[in-house]
Amino acid sequence: MSELARITWTEGGATHFARWRSESGAPPPKRVQIADDTLTADAAHRLASEGTAMLWRGDFQNARQLLRALARRTDKPKKDKPGAPAASPVDAFNLHRQAQSQRARTLAMLVLEFDGEHRMTLRRAPDVAQACREAYGPGDAAQGNYVVSLRELLGLISAHEWRKKGVEIAALGGRRIHPHYGVFAPVRGEYVRLAADAPLPAALAADSVAFDIGTGTGVLAAVLARRGLARVVATDQDLRALACARENLQRLGLAGQVALQQADLFPEGRALLIVCNPPWVPARPSSPIEHAVYDPGSRMLRGFLHGLAAHLAPGGEGWLILSDLAEHLGLRPRAELLAWVDAAGLQVLGRLAARPQHTKVFDVADALHAARAAEITSLWRLAAKAGLQKTPSGAVHGR
Repeated sequence: MSELARITWTEGGATHFARWRSESGAPPPKRVQIADDTLTADAAHRLASEGTAMLWRGDFQNARQLLRALARRTDKPKKDKPGAPAASPVDAFNLHRQAQSQRARTLAMLVLEFDGEHRMTLRRAPDVAQACREAYGPGDAAQGNYVVSLRELLGLISAHEWRKKGVEIAALGGRRIHPHYGVFAPVRGEYVRLAADAPLPAALAADSVAFDIGTGTGVLAAVLARRGLARVVATDQDLRALACARENLQRLGLAGQVALQQADLFPEGRALLIVCNPPWVPARPSSPIEHAVYDPGSRMLRGFLHGLAAHLAPGGEGWLILSDLAEHLGLRPRAELLAWVDAAGLQVLGRLAARPQHTKVFDVADALHAARAAEITSLWRLAAKAGLQKTPSGAVHGR
């Protein structure tokens, strides 16, 4: 978000303005209308669909009810034309993404005003200052008021609750990982279990150093440390992720075994085990949190594969943890992935697989149900081809 972004409106015969906050980078709405408890859901939906933001002056809980009513109207299924051919998987994915983007724009039109210290004055409004501080940083009255969508605020509140409660990780003996705002929560337990169960390279007995590339919450670095690795170097380019990982590792008593570095992929040097769980779907993210799911052009995946052989010590393995959802969506065929592996001077030693158990796998109403129901998450055990061990350049590779 640009600090220069402003939202303006007319109220009480005067022009007002405030800073505009949007973690997804959405521009401030051009049209703003004051709204309160007298606004009907149908009228609100019409305004939102036209791109007019509604700055709420009524009861906070009524605003939440209105947002739910807007969602119901936005989510009404559209009837297919009689005789229309079924969409291909990739077309269904693109249509789904377009619908989600339009939905987000519509629901973002209900907005709230805060003062510089993250306080709002609506009736029955909860104290959300801590949730805002975790996402936006410390408050500053001198900076003046700001406006944010109610939908984003509810996301902040949800992230704050996840951070307090944490996610129980069976592979860590039931201990919890606490995700920060903007850092993807490890709710897909199957990929963590794969990293906990995969056989460690035999050479690790002589040199127990591992790299965790794109550590996020630090969950995989923690799993490796719990498995007996004396030293894990965990990298991420996102400062939020590094702060989150640091807090989790300290809470788990593993900070002494894991060194955190800001890097765009690999740290310098070599290791006998290098683990990476890149975003699984080659598509463009529309918000910061989606960077953990969407990897435009498979950029991080290809960067990891391209640089892996140069950073593997002799006898070492790279563990690529990847879902095949992109294959079922028609976005990246298996043959293309294997061609990248081969071109990087790598060979596949083996593959461990697990079926996801998240709720969308069983939701037949989901637009992508067929692909999700067929999805498999795999841990690919990769090694440099014999005689093709690369020499590391000593530089950090770009994602």
